[in-house]
Amino acid sequence: MKQTPQTATSWTAISGSWRTVSAAVEADVRTAVADIYTAGGGIVTGGALGVDYIATDEALRHDPAAARLKIILPTSLRDYANHYFKKADEGVITPQQAQSLIAQLGQVQHTNPAALTEMHHTVCTPETYYARNTAVLAAADRLAAFQVNGSAGTQDTIDKAQARGMPVLHKKYTI
Repeated sequence: MKQTPQTATSWTAISGSWRTVSAAVEADVRTAVADIYTAGGGIVTGGALGVDYIATDEALRHDPAAARLKIILPTSLRDYANHYFKKADEGVITPQQAQSLIAQLGQVQHTNPAALTEMHHTVCTPETYYARNTAVLAAADRLAAFQVNGSAGTQDTIDKAQARGMPVLHKKYTI
C-alpha cells in the first residue's frame, strides 16, 4: 500500500490592535486571512477585540469547522469573559463588543474545542497578555502583524517573532 505524505498546515500568527481599527486595517486583515486559507494554511490569534476578532471572523468564513484555527487565551474563557464584561462596565469597550467577542469565542469552543487553548493565568494584565503573545508565536510558523498607532502589544509580538527568526509581515497604520 502506497502512503501519501501528509502535508502539515502552515500556521500564521495574527497580531494587531484591539483598541482601534479602520476600514483599511479590516480589509488588510481579511485579505491576509483569506490568502492564508486559500493557500491551505491556518491562523493563530490571541482572541482579543479588533484585529484578532476580525481575523477569527474571516477564518470562520473559510473554515466553519474551525479545523485550521487556534485561539490562545491568557485565562480560562470564563475569566476572560468576566474581564471583558468588567471592561464594558468601566466604559473601556461597549457591552456589544464584549458580547460579540465572547459569543465568537464560545462558538469556536463549541464547534472545535481543540481550537481554543486556555492558559493558566487567572487575570488579564499586560504581563499575561505578553505571555499569551509568546504562546501564540510558539504555535505558529510566521507572523502577520497589523500595528495601529505603534501598539506596544503588537510590537512585543513583532520583537519576539524577529528574535525567533520567524518571517514577519508588518503593516503599520496611523489612525
